[in-house]
Amino acid sequence: MHAGTTTKPSLTLARRLNASPAQVYAAWTEPERLVRWFGPENINAVVHAETDVRVGGRFRVIMEDDKGGIHNVSGVYLEIVPNERLRFTWAWITTPERESVVTVTLAPAAGGTLLTLLHEQLFDEAARAGHTHGWTGSLEKLEAYFA
Repeated sequence: MHAGTTTKPSLTLARRLNASPAQVYAAWTEPERLVRWFGPENINAVVHAETDVRVGGRFRVIMEDDKGGIHNVSGVYLEIVPNERLRFTWAWITTPERESVVTVTLAPAAGGTLLTLLHEQLFDEAARAGHTHGWTGSLEKLEAYFA
């Protein structure tokens, strides 16, 4: 097989949240809200979050896990439609060459919001499994944030 002909793994997760699209968008784009839910269950705290919400602007989130490990992820916003869609690159500081792309889509649904998260161009199946776990835990915390 030639390089470039393999399809990189992706994952899609959806959640119905008890909040308006505007509230969910704020939870993703305002650092003071982001720190309250981001990261799966083994993350004790988001120790730093910054967002420059414009196309070409950067975000960074630094998390501490329950064993004292530090996880540092950042990216660049590729597309922004307030209260509807965020698309951004995603790369861990430890593996900057493994850049992937996340798209978060928000749609009004039955008095709340249907959030769909698509994470594309993951490095391999192990990265897909790890990110599926991480995003599932994060979205559970986001659900609880709006409960």
